[in-house]
Amino acid sequence: MNKPFSQACENNKQPILEVLESVFNLPCNLVEVGSGTGQHAVFFAEHLPHITWQPTDQAEYLEGINQWVDEANLVNVKSPVQLNVRDESWPYQQLEAVFSANTLHIMSWDEVEMFFTRLGEYLQPDAKFCSYGPYNKNGAFTSESNARFDQWLKQRDPLSGIRHMEDLIALGKLNKIDLITEVAMPANNRCLVWQKADD
Repeated sequence: MNKPFSQACENNKQPILEVLESVFNLPCNLVEVGSGTGQHAVFFAEHLPHITWQPTDQAEYLEGINQWVDEANLVNVKSPVQLNVRDESWPYQQLEAVFSANTLHIMSWDEVEMFFTRLGEYLQPDAKFCSYGPYNKNGAFTSESNARFDQWLKQRDPLSGIRHMEDLIALGKLNKIDLITEVAMPANNRCLVWQKADD
């Protein structure tokens, strides 16, 4: 197969990196949930050498991610591992750091709930989780383009859609995960930085 490529990943990788540099500034093992093409994994691993980056995704994406990882040949990015948020248990159950881009609006709400439940179980105390993507705020779309994107998502899959930040914040609290930072990003996206409560 040809190596997969996402123009969106190419466009957003630098702005996201600037957030990750401040959020994950200490050495750690980071699990990326929903690595997609693998572009983010190798770019961030190259620019954040103190982080060991673990890509994960559903089975059908692993071959494409492997092509990016193999070509990059970086010591701090691992071969991708299969992970679905619906899995009863994840391959990593002591999470030091988690990153996920453009996933929460693709998942059904049930899957979003499962994702946060697993984070609540597996994130170590004080560990951080960074999620990137489009989010609604104060019960409304933040742009016309996001409203159109939400319509497109729902036509493709009625269970998907741009999530309301207020719903995610409430879901986080249920799982002892607090939103600590919100960073406005280009193209009407946001980086939301979460932290597991110190038990």
